[in-house]
Amino acid sequence: MFSNRPIVAGVILGLGLGGFFDGIFLHQVLQWHHMLTATSPPTSVSSLELNTLWDGLFHTMTYVFTIAGVLLLWRAARTEDTLPPARTLVGAALMGWGIFNLVEGIIDHHLLGIHHVLDSLPPGPVRLALDLAFLALGAALVLIGRRLVQDGFSRITPPARVR
Repeated sequence: MFSNRPIVAGVILGLGLGGFFDGIFLHQVLQWHHMLTATSPPTSVSSLELNTLWDGLFHTMTYVFTIAGVLLLWRAARTEDTLPPARTLVGAALMGWGIFNLVEGIIDHHLLGIHHVLDSLPPGPVRLALDLAFLALGAALVLIGRRLVQDGFSRITPPARVR
């Protein structure tokens, strides 16, 4: 049997990878928002510089989570007798990504209001629906990940008892 260390490593790795997905695709590729677009819209060079700085700090945090997850997974691989099945590790990473979405969405979109999923939209029902969909996606990732972790555990056959 194995400990929970690989699961914790997978969740932390998922936090980092989920943050990278958000930062790379929503912040940079699609440019739907930056870290501070609701409080400091990028309408001037200085405002864009401020948003770029905070996006960089955000990416630094996701990098730290990713490295920590990799190191914890490496440590578990070196110290555990048995590692869980791949589906368990994927499930743990999906849980981490979902937790990222939930925490980031609740804090940044709703409590602090520093940005929204699509900041170019005016305040109203469509922008709120996108923010809520982001939370729903996070919750779905946690539930799917949890199911994969449980399924991985159920597929492990316990060692035969020696009599």
